Amino acid sequence: MKQDIFQAIADPTRRAILTLIAIQALTPNVMAEKFDMSRQAVSKHIKVLQECELVTPQHSGREIYYHFNAKKMQEFDNWIAQFRRNWETQFNQLDEVLLKMKNDENEQ
Repeated sequence: MKQDIFQAIADPTRRAILTLIAIQALTPNVMAEKFDMSRQAVSKHIKVLQECELVTPQHSGREIYYHFNAKKMQEFDNWIAQFRRNWETQFNQLDEVLLKMKNDENEQ
């Protein structure tokens, strides 16, 4: 079952894991130490992140390093950007209305 990206990033621990591995690929054991939780708990979070393709595994000997998938996050950011542009347009229009109201008030 593929996880929803919004559900995946809704969890603060998973967001923290993403932040951490965006800097450097890590193993579940290292992540467990950094978050003071069991390897099994970290593995459950990684599974969710992997199912929605936010992280990718890379085997190195007996270890698995998890990497941040910037391409998937870019897809998410592109989707959010359409809303950001809409909000910015609306805020700019609001600024113009408020400025006009202030100028009209000063003229009276």
